[in-house]
Amino acid sequence: MSQVGRVNMQGVVKRHGAFTALHGIDLDIQPGEFFALLGPSGSGKTTTLRILAGLEAVDDGRVWLDQADMTHAAPGERDVAMVFQSYALYPHMTVAENIGFPLKMVRTPTAEITRAVREAAEKVDIAHLLARRPGQLSGGQQQRCALARAIVRKPKLFLLDEPLSNLDAKLRIETRAELRRLQRSLGVTAVYVTHDQEEAMTVADRMAVFMEGRVVQVGTPREVYARPADVRVAAFIGTPAMNLLPAQLRDGQVEIAGTRLPLPPAATAAAAGAGEIVVGVRPGDLRIVAGGGVGGDPDGNAVAAATATAAAADAGTGAGIAAIVEFVEDLGDSAIVNLKMGEQRLKARHDNRIPLAEGQAVRLSFEPAAMHLFERASGRRI
Repeated sequence: MSQVGRVNMQGVVKRHGAFTALHGIDLDIQPGEFFALLGPSGSGKTTTLRILAGLEAVDDGRVWLDQADMTHAAPGERDVAMVFQSYALYPHMTVAENIGFPLKMVRTPTAEITRAVREAAEKVDIAHLLARRPGQLSGGQQQRCALARAIVRKPKLFLLDEPLSNLDAKLRIETRAELRRLQRSLGVTAVYVTHDQEEAMTVADRMAVFMEGRVVQVGTPREVYARPADVRVAAFIGTPAMNLLPAQLRDGQVEIAGTRLPLPPAATAAAAGAGEIVVGVRPGDLRIVAGGGVGGDPDGNAVAAATATAAAADAGTGAGIAAIVEFVEDLGDSAIVNLKMGEQRLKARHDNRIPLAEGQAVRLSFEPAAMHLFERASGRRI
C-alpha cells in the first residue's frame, strides 16, 4: 500500500457569512485508503472535499497532507486530482487532449504526454476512444475520460465529488466496482463524496458520516451499520432504513406498543437509567408471522383491535407485536413489507415463502440482540 497521501484535518471551520457550513471537522485519512464522505445534501461533505482541493479557504483549523501544512496552499501546490460530478471535460478537445491537459499545463514533453495518456486510457478501458470528442461519448465513457485525466499525473490524493450520480442505475453499480479496482491498482488515497449510502458501503475502507456540518461518526461500513452512533445515522444507513420505534424501559424490559420484550444482554447496564427511549430494528431482523384474517380499514380500527388483542395475549411473553400489512413491494425472491403498528409505520424484509395480503393482521418479532437502543431526548446510542 502507498506510504504517501495521508490527510489530516484539524478543527476545520467554514463560514458563509452568518451561516456555518463546517463546525470543526477532524479527519485522519490513511495512505492508500478509500475514504467516503457520506451525508445528505447540505451536510458539508462537498465543502470538505473542496477545502482539500484548495478550492475553498478555511476560516479556522488546519489541513495537512503528508505532514505538510496545506491549509493555505494553492490548488496547484497540493498534488491532488479531482473528478467533478459534471466531469468538466473540454468539448472542443479530443479525449486524448482532455486526458493530457494537466500534463500540458506543466509543460511535459509531448512524447511523455502521449505515453502517459495511452497508459491512463488503458487503465479505464477507453484507449480506443482517444480521437473522439466528449460529445461523441456516452455518460459512462465521459466519466472514464474524467477519471483518466485525474490519474494521468499520478497524484498523491484522488478527490471524487459524486462521480457516478449522472450514470444510470446499472452502469453505476458496474462502475463503482471498477473504481474500487482502479484505486487499488494505483495505490492512491481516494476521498469520495456521496449521498448514496449504498455506494459508500460498497467502495469505502472507512467513511465519515456528515450531518449539518459535523462529522457524527467515523468507521468502517460494517462498524457504522452495526453500531450507529445516533438515530440520525441509524435512519440514514441501510436500505430500507432502520425502523425507529418509540419505547419505554420498565423493570429491565423494553415496552413497545404495550408488548414487553427482554433487553439485549449487552445493554442491560447501559440502559439502567433510561426511561423514554427509541428502539431501532433493521427491516431484515423483523420476522413476520401471519396472525389473523384480511380486512384492515381506513379508520385504523383493525390496527387498534389487533394491537389490543396481541398486547393482551402477549404481554410479558415477547411473543410478538401486532401490526397490519399496508402493502407489499415484491422484489421477486423477496419483498419489502410496509406495515402499520398503531400510528407507527415500519418496513420488514420478507422471504416471500408465505404470501401476505394488504390489510392482513400479523405479528412481528425479533431477537433482543437485534435491538439498537437510543436516548429519546438526545438521540444518542445507549
